[in-house]
Amino acid sequence: MAAALVRPRNNRMIAGVCAGLARRFGTTPATMRVLFVVSCLLPGPQFLVYLALWIFLPSEEKATGAAAW
Repeated sequence: MAAALVRPRNNRMIAGVCAGLARRFGTTPATMRVLFVVSCLLPGPQFLVYLALWIFLPSEEKATGAAAW
């Protein structure tokens, strides 16, 4: 079973989006960060997608706290 898509408490650089995506897809956070930076060199809404994930992905504390009830 794949890991839940949440922003983890540890391995955060800015908001934990890349660390959460890395955990979900089974890669390292450093690899995901490099892929994100390289993708920003291409035209497209990558930065807006990052901001949207920052807003809409739950933090790990909130996700585990809600699951405990």
